[in-house]
Amino acid sequence: MSKLRVLVLVRTGHVPPLTLDGISDKELDAWKAEFDVCDTLRHLGHEVLPIGVYDDLAPIRDALTEFKPHITFMLLEEFHGVVTYDFAIISYLELMQQPYTGCNPRGLLLSKDKALSKKILTYHRIPTPRFTVFPVGRTVHRPKKLEFPLFVKSVTEDASFGISQASIVRTDEQLIERVSFVHEHAGDDAIVEQYIEGREIYVGVIGNQRLQTFPAWEMDFGQMPDDTARIATSQVKWNRKYQEKHGITTHEADDLRGEAGEKISKICKRVYRALNMSGYARMDLRLTDSGDIYVLEANANPNIEYGEDFAESAERASVDYESLLQRILNLGLRYKAAWMTNL
Repeated sequence: MSKLRVLVLVRTGHVPPLTLDGISDKELDAWKAEFDVCDTLRHLGHEVLPIGVYDDLAPIRDALTEFKPHITFMLLEEFHGVVTYDFAIISYLELMQQPYTGCNPRGLLLSKDKALSKKILTYHRIPTPRFTVFPVGRTVHRPKKLEFPLFVKSVTEDASFGISQASIVRTDEQLIERVSFVHEHAGDDAIVEQYIEGREIYVGVIGNQRLQTFPAWEMDFGQMPDDTARIATSQVKWNRKYQEKHGITTHEADDLRGEAGEKISKICKRVYRALNMSGYARMDLRLTDSGDIYVLEANANPNIEYGEDFAESAERASVDYESLLQRILNLGLRYKAAWMTNL
């Protein structure tokens, strides 16, 4: 394995230290993924330079000129606080003829726009919940095709931003109220989709042309009250005290191997290709009691910190964390960006 110079792009304030000596768990939470990636890459023998970026491209340009990285590891999820601008950073790297890890600009753009991605999935006859979009400033009129209960969220925000039990609405009054909430608090259009009752399943996909899926992972909602919807709210995803109180965990969906696993794997690969994705991604699915599979979202460049779902499912597929990061590097180096055709 050749040793590489790896530039790692992280959000300003998330540049990790070289060691965790004297670091509390609370301090670590904010940049654990960044530390895990940088520390592991160093253990693999690579020369690693993490830089913080928020609203200025100059640090990236300077690092490309001075450090001359073989590849840039993309851990930025936004630019200037806008989550859909990550594709612009990757576009800039392509303009600079710089290899990078993760998804290409087109795949990022398509997958981040929940409405556009659902239109593409519907065109390809990939099952996804019925939906509509209510732009900011427009009056809310529910289409007859959408029957309650409905799920309301931002059309672009991720990581369960703004999602709570109130996101599930059962009346037109609740719908108007929740759409207004999204408009005001996210400053974004609201997407409203049919709420699918069922199991919450996550599937990791990795590859450019030849794709591999990792074992299906499931959100176990534990002992949450019977009158609460089983959805991945921000509390469920990020609040450790809430998780411990209700016994919320994630684990391999042991019964989704064999024929069921193959069916899920094929659907996830179809989504990946339909949205022109590359590198690695996580598919969020709903599996109903009758066995129907619905694609909720396709997440490019998901969280890859050690011990989280993506890395854990890779481990279950006999891909340890070091091998996973090296494979992500290799895929980035092999990805055929448009500028390479002119060399």
